[in-house]
Amino acid sequence: MIQAIDPLEAMRRQLTAVYPLDNEAWEAFSKIWLPVTHKRKSVITAAGEVEKYLYWVTEGVQRGFHLHDTKEATIVFTYPNSFSGIIDSFLLQQPSKYYLEALTSSSFLRASWQQVEHCRRSHPAIAELVYRSLCITTSGILERQIELMVYSAEEKFRTLLKRSPHILQIVPHKYLASYLGIDATTFSKLLGSVRIE
Repeated sequence: MIQAIDPLEAMRRQLTAVYPLDNEAWEAFSKIWLPVTHKRKSVITAAGEVEKYLYWVTEGVQRGFHLHDTKEATIVFTYPNSFSGIIDSFLLQQPSKYYLEALTSSSFLRASWQQVEHCRRSHPAIAELVYRSLCITTSGILERQIELMVYSAEEKFRTLLKRSPHILQIVPHKYLASYLGIDATTFSKLLGSVRIE
């Protein structure tokens, strides 16, 4: 029988790959997380609200999206063993321009801004971890910006499946098309014609 990894242990492994925390810092950081669940299709954070929490996904799939008039633009997907939340609203404590929605029933560990901020100010190792995490996130955002601006629809599709081959099975295709910035018809054609090596 395969034993599930404790969510905090999974988080520690992920964080260690970015910047290892000493035992004292990890002890303080690990104590601030509490479990919470959200039902399928529930809005976790709405545009106009200030993001109060940082989430660690333990189960389910979520998406961050922007709504312009009636058009939705999917920005990000999160799934188990990753952080979630509207990060700019969380860090700046200003109203969000985006929604965070549970695409499936979802379970998380979550910590409040005050708790994360207290840990960051109290432990230099946590401050360094936050800094390095933001550097990695910024690099990924810039790379994705290039993909959206200059890649063809097929290149975007291939890049997505290379990066996240499992995503076709867990995210509705209309949201994947939105994420890639292509229409649903083009996405459907690519689905039928592109062979992934």
